Amino acid sequence: MPKKEVKIGLLQNYLPAGTYDQVLGYLRHYKVHLTIARERQSLLGDYRHRTHQSNHRISVNGNLNSYSFLITLLHELAHLLTFEQYGNKVLAHGQEWKMIYSKLLEQFLQDNIFPPDIRAELLSSLQNPAASTCAEDGLLRVLRRYDKKESPYRLVEELMVNALFRIKDGRVFQKKEKLRKRFKCVEVKTGKVYLFSPLYEVESI
Repeated sequence: MPKKEVKIGLLQNYLPAGTYDQVLGYLRHYKVHLTIARERQSLLGDYRHRTHQSNHRISVNGNLNSYSFLITLLHELAHLLTFEQYGNKVLAHGQEWKMIYSKLLEQFLQDNIFPPDIRAELLSSLQNPAASTCAEDGLLRVLRRYDKKESPYRLVEELMVNALFRIKDGRVFQKKEKLRKRFKCVEVKTGKVYLFSPLYEVESI
């Protein structure tokens, strides 16, 4: 996936007001190579630890709104800090990472950077953060409210039962009933049944 390295002066264009100096301090202190990636469906950010040949590397999707961008960047910075303290001796999203990520979030929450709805969701997740921002349904819902552009996509949970929708690879499905946490959906062409997350973005037909 094509990426571009961020010029430090442009980084503030991706961040909420009042966060640039604090974020920049981490990036400079740990000599982070930060890149902006185009939209990736499977992840919002990525971290690669330093080696003898290269610095720490973090990439974040550039299509995120500023609050999503910051939260994703803090998620990846927590991986960096966990590596600095524990190396590769702990689980990627184990208790050590959760503790460090929670402390990072607390630092930014103290500065009242986030709107009340995002702040409330972050506070509720501090005790046990999810391995991915995408995995926290409540947080993902409120973050979508701050997307700048009108998206052509809707969430599966927003569609009526029996509505048709298209996913990004072109396949067409019909939404059916909810089974526990996911919606049963039938691929129109093949009749195969798939389970979709309520928060999966699709194009309504």
